[in-house]
Amino acid sequence: MTVELKSFVFENEPAGPHLLITGGVHGDEFEPIAAIRRLIDRFREGHASVTSFHGRITLIPVVNEAAFLRGHRCADDGKDLARTCPGRPDGTVTEQTAFALSTLIHTADYYIDLHTGGTELSVFPLAGYVMHNNPQVLEVQRRMARAFNLPAVWGTAANLEGRSLSVARDANVPAIYCEYLGAATCCEAGVEAYVDGCLNVMAELGLLDRQPAVSRIQHVVENPAPGSGHMQVCNPAPCTGYFETLLKPGDPIRTGQLIGRVYPLDHSSPQPIVSIQSGIVLVLRTFPRVQAGESVGVILDL
Repeated sequence: MTVELKSFVFENEPAGPHLLITGGVHGDEFEPIAAIRRLIDRFREGHASVTSFHGRITLIPVVNEAAFLRGHRCADDGKDLARTCPGRPDGTVTEQTAFALSTLIHTADYYIDLHTGGTELSVFPLAGYVMHNNPQVLEVQRRMARAFNLPAVWGTAANLEGRSLSVARDANVPAIYCEYLGAATCCEAGVEAYVDGCLNVMAELGLLDRQPAVSRIQHVVENPAPGSGHMQVCNPAPCTGYFETLLKPGDPIRTGQLIGRVYPLDHSSPQPIVSIQSGIVLVLRTFPRVQAGESVGVILDL
C-alpha cells in the first residue's frame, strides 16, 4: 500500500509562486472539501474570478481519504493526521498520508490548510498561524490571515508538533490554517467564505487581480505562550456524561461564567465547567457525549 494524494494542479504564465491549498486533513470536516471542489471547477471552467491567475496552484480537496471514507476524524489506524506529520513512507495509512502531505508542503511557496470543528466541535470562523521565529515568514502569515477575511485572526505558539503547519514552519513556508464551524454539517456560508478567502489570499500574494474585500475581521489576537492553539486540551470535562450548554461560538464570556454542565451517567449531581478567562467562545463542543478530560470549549482571550 502506498498513499498518493489526489491533487489538482493549475499553472498559468507568467511564472509565479506555488500556492498549496488542502482540505480533508480530518475525515469529518466538510466545508473545506466543498470549497476546494468549487475552486477546481472555477479553474477548469475559466471562471472570471481566476482568469487573471498566474503562477501555480495545487488543490487537494481530501487529503485523508481513509478517514473521510470512515466519516471520522481519523482513519482506522486511530492516528490523528494533524499529530502525525511528517509521517513515514512505510508506516500505517495515516503515517503514509502525513508523509505524502509533508513532502508536498516542501514544494510550496505558500500554504493554506482548511479545517472545521468536525463532528463534535464548532469553531468561530478564524484564520490562524504560528508565531514563526523568522520575522519575514511571520509577517507574510499575518498578511495571509488578514486577507482571508474571517472574523477572527489568531496567532499562536510555534512549538506544537505533528501538524501540517509545523512542517511548513520547519520549511520556512508561510502558512495559515482556517476553521469555520463544524458540528457534522456543511454550511453554505462557510463554503463561500472559504472560496472567497482563498481568492483573497491569492490576490494578496500577487497570484491574481482582485479588489480587496470589505473587512469582516472582528478580533486579532496573538498569543505566543507555549501550547497556545492546542484546542483539544482546554476546559476539560471533569467526568464522562452528557454535556449541555446555552452558549454558541462567538458569544462573549466572562471569568467565572458557566460554560456548561456535564451530567454523569449515574445520574449524580451535574458537574459545572466555569470559564477561567474572559473573551469570546472560540470553540464549543456540540456533540453532547463527552468523555472525561475531553475539551468542551476554547475561550479566546481578548
